[in-house]
Amino acid sequence: MWPYHPDLLARPVPRYTSYPTAAEFGDGVGPDDMGAALDRIGADTPVSLYLHIPYCRTICWYCGCNTGAANRTARLDGYLARLHAEIDLVAARLGGRGRVGRIALGGGSPNAIPPQALVALVAHLRTVFSCTGAVLSVEIDPRGFDADWALALARCGVGRVSLGVQTFDPALQAAIGRVQPLADIVRTVDLLRGAGVASINFDLMYGLPGQDDAALAATIETTLELAPERLAVFGYAHVPHMIPRQRRIDATALPDAAARFRQAALAHDRLTATGYRAIGFDHFARPGDALARAADDGTLRRNFQGFTEDPADILIGLGASAISQFPDRLLQNAKKAGEWHGAIAEGRFAITRGIRRGPLEQRRARAIEALLCRGVADLAFLPERDMVAARLHPFATVGLIDWRGSELHLTEAALPYARSIAAAIDAWRAVDDTRFSHAV
Repeated sequence: MWPYHPDLLARPVPRYTSYPTAAEFGDGVGPDDMGAALDRIGADTPVSLYLHIPYCRTICWYCGCNTGAANRTARLDGYLARLHAEIDLVAARLGGRGRVGRIALGGGSPNAIPPQALVALVAHLRTVFSCTGAVLSVEIDPRGFDADWALALARCGVGRVSLGVQTFDPALQAAIGRVQPLADIVRTVDLLRGAGVASINFDLMYGLPGQDDAALAATIETTLELAPERLAVFGYAHVPHMIPRQRRIDATALPDAAARFRQAALAHDRLTATGYRAIGFDHFARPGDALARAADDGTLRRNFQGFTEDPADILIGLGASAISQFPDRLLQNAKKAGEWHGAIAEGRFAITRGIRRGPLEQRRARAIEALLCRGVADLAFLPERDMVAARLHPFATVGLIDWRGSELHLTEAALPYARSIAAAIDAWRAVDDTRFSHAV
């Protein structure tokens, strides 16, 4: 059982899927930044692609993703046509340079589009980019997933799928606006296995309204019976001031901080006891899975998809609100579909927000990533290292960190505190920042 120090978890902190985080993005970048970044990609530079599908058949109340209702065929068709145009725009600028090793589709729910549309997108990518042997992954909403979609995944050679499960408890599903019977999940898993998908991930949540230890334990036991290769177990972040749809959730029924911590520990203890490898602070993988192997051999990375074994430093985001990552800049497409449509229609990249990263910020980014992925970071480069050490003194006092010269090491008990510790390195963080959730 992890030691509980509530004062060290009280500060809201980011998930650090990038540094600086998206909260620091501003309008000081634009389409020219995207063009310049693409121009610097070499012939054999490793590149990953992310395609954002911002539509769902049903909008869940808890969700903070950029998504809307897939209730009009014309809207979906128009979006897909423009996405194909953006693919051509990026490919033309690259001129055959770059080697795509990963292709991920997320959302929203990619299976809100027709299955043949997925086949067309993947075929287009393979035509205009160098992506022989690229690993394909797709996020799936089990509601509405069927045999035609499974066939499409098989035709495309999709090897990894992530399912939004959250909880198997019917009362909790109703409380968060995501009702999906167990039979739907079982059928989806069976279809995915039949389609040759070798790695299935379940997203689960703790800290849900009305959720207690027994409900979480029951969901974990059902999950173990279905045997996904990977799991992500997230704490629900209730921020209705930022996500208005969360106002439909009963805040008075949310577990308190101590209960959330206990639930996170329960999930960790049960999953690791049954053979899953803990990956960072909220992911788990079976020992033979590529994610577990990356954790074991020290090559684990962290990007906008969370913990990953993807080695590429460059991620090109396609679609409304998609974020691209380059060593010296982070660039986000227009969040509003209309603005994104307009830019691509005029032959311009749709970048409206982002941030440029100088050498010091790039080193901070690498240090935060190293701390979260490997539990150690050398902070010799930091000009304010003494101030960082002072911020971290409370963590050192209770044995959660240990200094070895300029190297900061997380101890075994520090796992749930990793994001809070990383925040001490973050030059942008304000103590009372309400844009973020708590670390556990």
